[in-house]
Amino acid sequence: MPLRFAILTAAGLVALAACATRPPTPKEAAAPFDLVRDLSGSTTARGEFSTIFGSRRGFNATLDGRLEGTTFVLAERFEFDDGEKDVKTWRLTPDGPGRWKGSREDVVGTAVGYVDGDAFRLEYLVDIKRKNGKSTRVRFRDVLVRTSSGVVLNKAIVSYRGAPIGKVDLTIRPVPAT
Repeated sequence: MPLRFAILTAAGLVALAACATRPPTPKEAAAPFDLVRDLSGSTTARGEFSTIFGSRRGFNATLDGRLEGTTFVLAERFEFDDGEKDVKTWRLTPDGPGRWKGSREDVVGTAVGYVDGDAFRLEYLVDIKRKNGKSTRVRFRDVLVRTSSGVVLNKAIVSYRGAPIGKVDLTIRPVPAT
């Protein structure tokens, strides 16, 4: 009976963790987030990916957002602290009031974005390539908010099979006009 109790307890904890993977809205939110307004033009970002296993990976990014018809295109150029570089491009289209759907090179299926109070949430699956050539499918649940200074905070929870395994913290700032 103790083994069965342990298995049921573990299953319950995994189910609870799956429910808890939606990141809370950061308290710095100062105005309703508007995807097009808040990410259009050139921005720079500093972020870090960290896992529950203790690994951390910092990065810088430059982002360029623009509206093409009704599609919002967000080009992202990443440079990781270890020297690796990567480029990704989001293509997000309206899908009803306060809702967006989108794609990116590494997203599996369709990403879903929606307004949630002052925040914007974006949820999607990604196949992350590993060093052995295989990939692991993880879920990202991002929440973006605009602060009173115009800075955008992007916080994401990364989960594997419903259990949180990491997080991303990103601070996005407008590029000053020259």
